[in-house]
Amino acid sequence: MKKAIPLMIQGTHSDAGKSLLTTAFCRIFAEDGFKTAPFKSQNMALNSYITKDGKEIGRAQGIQAEAAGVEATTNMNPVLIKPTREYEAQVVVHGVPLQNMYAYEYRKDFFETGREIITKAYEELASDYEHIVIEGAGSPAEINLNDRELVNMRVADIAQSPVILVGDIDKGGVFASLVGTIQLLPKEHKSKVVGVIINKFRGDLSLLQPGLDWFEEYTGLPVLGVVPYLDDVEIDAEDSLALTTYPTLPNPAKELDVAVISYPRMSNFTDLDPIRFEDDCHVRLVTKPSQLGTPDLIILPGSKNTLEDAKYLYETGLAEAILTKKNKVDIAGICGGYQILGEVISDPNEVESTQKSVKGLGLLPIETVMKTNKRTERVTGRAILHDESYQIEGYEIHMGETTSTKPTVHFAELNGIKEGAVFGRVIGTYIHDVFHNDGFRRAYLNDIRQQKGLVPIKKTFNSRARKEESFQKLAAHVRKAIDMKQIYEIMSEYKK
Repeated sequence: MKKAIPLMIQGTHSDAGKSLLTTAFCRIFAEDGFKTAPFKSQNMALNSYITKDGKEIGRAQGIQAEAAGVEATTNMNPVLIKPTREYEAQVVVHGVPLQNMYAYEYRKDFFETGREIITKAYEELASDYEHIVIEGAGSPAEINLNDRELVNMRVADIAQSPVILVGDIDKGGVFASLVGTIQLLPKEHKSKVVGVIINKFRGDLSLLQPGLDWFEEYTGLPVLGVVPYLDDVEIDAEDSLALTTYPTLPNPAKELDVAVISYPRMSNFTDLDPIRFEDDCHVRLVTKPSQLGTPDLIILPGSKNTLEDAKYLYETGLAEAILTKKNKVDIAGICGGYQILGEVISDPNEVESTQKSVKGLGLLPIETVMKTNKRTERVTGRAILHDESYQIEGYEIHMGETTSTKPTVHFAELNGIKEGAVFGRVIGTYIHDVFHNDGFRRAYLNDIRQQKGLVPIKKTFNSRARKEESFQKLAAHVRKAIDMKQIYEIMSEYKK
């Protein structure tokens, strides 16, 4: 039976650039004519992706599949862990919620089951593709976790894969991180590391060369590439560490100030990306009332624990700050944010929270009850804005069922079904990626511009084309910086 040749990307720590480099290799191999798939055995993330058959996987694996030009499946991310509250997470297996588990339960009770699920998923994937790019998580040198880990060297063993170790030089101490990680690996796993890539380099490469020479002599491993810092590639992030790049203060140079309410369990924040990329918009995160200021648009994004995040808004004073803007600015809520804009959120079965019921902001005449079944589906339809309709597509992913408490205008129509709510200058919807729809996005922003007395902007960008350009740019950038010939040789030799 045909079996794919794998390559695994591990890092010295989180945010070393594993996801982005995995995406780059997926595109490079695809450009070179190989049918390629991404694989991440176990992903802990609050940014999700919905497959064509309505299953939930990590956002990064969905994007990596797009980069490879293939349809995403749950075999590419068979286990997804979505934190819900302190020490507890929802475990999603092949796109369907299994159960909520505490960290110690998952480690103690799920290990053997998880290994079987992961092994089978990888083997099925390997029989369908020529190359598989495997992404690790965190660091393979987590000494306290390695006896039962399911995402780094154990997966390299399952796949019989060579491992490239990635170090982030932008944070400093890259040689210590790389050498320390390698030295902490047991002998049988040290031999799997076939080389390293130094990522996010800025400056004169000649000044780094003595360090590269020292590293190769000291470890006996090749430096397969030094990838320069790339700060303008627009590919969906999966890690909440990406939120550290968002500003908190307004930018007077931009005509529209967009304040995003940041709560502890914010999810699917990639919904915000298209607005960030509009030339007239400044998108910033608000974590406390003093930061809110006088925005033109307030967005409440998704949440993995809507009740706890609604409670957080009241405890921090953010709820009161938002309510002072009622009828003065536009407010939009997506998924969990939509639920929070309502009158009350109930969780009688403690699906997400031990809180049975939490008060919403009362800006929409709706109420939400959490159910035990999760709705995960790609959707298409038309959004309605001031009697004009716009073709939209996106996806839904929620466990709440929302109903109106009094007649209200709906936001969209999906296959004849009314969805969402509009009340004055407040809109709410379950549709993720709604702002990825170019016509609707620009019309919505232009409506806000007109309320400010600004001339509407007719031109916008094409979200799909922009994403494709980003894949091409990333692949070209990485290909130029690394020794692909050597990598192909290593992969072929390792497979023998």
